[in-house]
Amino acid sequence: MSNFIRKSILMGFGLVSLSREKAEEFMDDLVKRGEISEKEGRETVDEMIKKSKEMKKDLEKSVDKAVKEAIKTMNIVSRDEFDKLKKQVAALEKASKSGD
Repeated sequence: MSNFIRKSILMGFGLVSLSREKAEEFMDDLVKRGEISEKEGRETVDEMIKKSKEMKKDLEKSVDKAVKEAIKTMNIVSRDEFDKLKKQVAALEKASKSGD
């Protein structure tokens, strides 16, 4: 895996877990060092938090999709399928008892 791709992935995971407090801390440091203005810092924090939330949602969707695909591939019964079968068994047991 190229170093660029690795760094991009790690940065992505970092943004997903980024808190507003940590982002503000980081931007305050840049402002103090004179690398960016206070306005740029606030705007950057807002954008980083927005991107963090978007990336978190995307990651959750990807994980959910991957888990569903894995379950489907392994032929594992879903909760809905299990509940449906449970109801069918209960109905069959009831029908067999009333037929006795």
